[in-house]
Amino acid sequence: MVKKIANNHLFWDGCDTVQLAETYGTPLYVFSQNMIVEECRQLQESFIKKYDNVRVAYASKAFNTMAMIQLIEKEGLCLDVVSGGELYTAIKANYPAEKIEFNGNNKSIEEITMAITYGVGRIIVDSIQELEWIAAICREKNVTAKILFRITPEVEVATHDFISTGQKDSKFGIPLEESILFALIKQAIETPEIDFYGLHFHIGSQLFTNETHLLAAQVALDLIKKIQERFAYTVRELNYGGGFGARYKESDARKPYAYFLDPLMALTEQFCLENDLVRPAIVIEPGRSIVAEAGITLHQIGSIKEVPGVRKYVAIDGGMTDNIRPGLYEAEYDGILANKAGEKPTEVVTIAGKACESTDILIKDIHLPKIETGDIFATFSTGAYGYSMANNYNKLLIPAVVMVNEGESEVIVERQTFEQLLQNERMLKKLK
Repeated sequence: MVKKIANNHLFWDGCDTVQLAETYGTPLYVFSQNMIVEECRQLQESFIKKYDNVRVAYASKAFNTMAMIQLIEKEGLCLDVVSGGELYTAIKANYPAEKIEFNGNNKSIEEITMAITYGVGRIIVDSIQELEWIAAICREKNVTAKILFRITPEVEVATHDFISTGQKDSKFGIPLEESILFALIKQAIETPEIDFYGLHFHIGSQLFTNETHLLAAQVALDLIKKIQERFAYTVRELNYGGGFGARYKESDARKPYAYFLDPLMALTEQFCLENDLVRPAIVIEPGRSIVAEAGITLHQIGSIKEVPGVRKYVAIDGGMTDNIRPGLYEAEYDGILANKAGEKPTEVVTIAGKACESTDILIKDIHLPKIETGDIFATFSTGAYGYSMANNYNKLLIPAVVMVNEGESEVIVERQTFEQLLQNERMLKKLK
């Protein structure tokens, strides 16, 4: 077990979290290397080793650092990036460019040029203009780009509206209207600089049922049949996205990868068999499910304020600057007093952040032992979209990130300093 309580302290992958807070300071992101590796190996067993001609691309927007990308390469996964910054990080981590797929709904010409120059394995095309930009850059460089079109499969999913991406009214993907989609596909097939590989979709995040993945897959499969009939062209790849739910609270019933992947593969293989189609390569893009539960965040308790008859506010030395999800998505978390981990709850408090926003509430009405200034609060399941979405609101600093492994710890992102906070600012040369 990665999580353990000993001597009244919370241990994470063999490390005393109270000692980690003392050594590295707070706020502090802490990742279990063992948990990340275990998720990667479950994907190997449930998908890569189980089926022929499949790939897993880690959706690195969930947590993108050079150390994380090192782990992903070591565990045999491909990589999904959505910006020039994420792509640059991967290249600086010596990740093989041919195993990278470049996603995103508004890639700039500079970012597309970067991707083509580095030689990424796939570019996921998300708009009409993007195809023309890719072709022009490829002509200039005398190279060919392998592309997939991201489609909007028009399925509704059971998740928060802000993390739903496959509905008809979405900023992501190309509409299913044949006059638009098939014109683009025809253009891609006929453009010498473009190697059209197939279709991609992503329907949303934090999903706990497989029905919507199957509905979206059926849409994609029907399309590859139509492409074969209309253009006599064999689609070589289908990317079914990710979005597999992670456990944030004890009540979350997380499903194993096989729950999603086995029905998807059965549907795909049966459809191709019945329609005399060559089964394309199948790619999935998990991100959150690989890192969310591996990460915790440590904060120190500061001021304690009781509103008689209403609520007891307990303030931490971070908040929406290191975890914006509660304010952004109404995301819910569980937590524990790391230095009183073995004690029984005696009071109900609300964990509040220090940003000057009323929405900066981490957890409402959590049961904890008697809480005091100086205690260390650990929030569970912050590995995905914690560090990735960290910000400098109120000029608060970005926390450090530590990787722990069987009792050993290592800083993989240094804590931001005040000097770094201001490094790009300039005084006016002439102040009138």
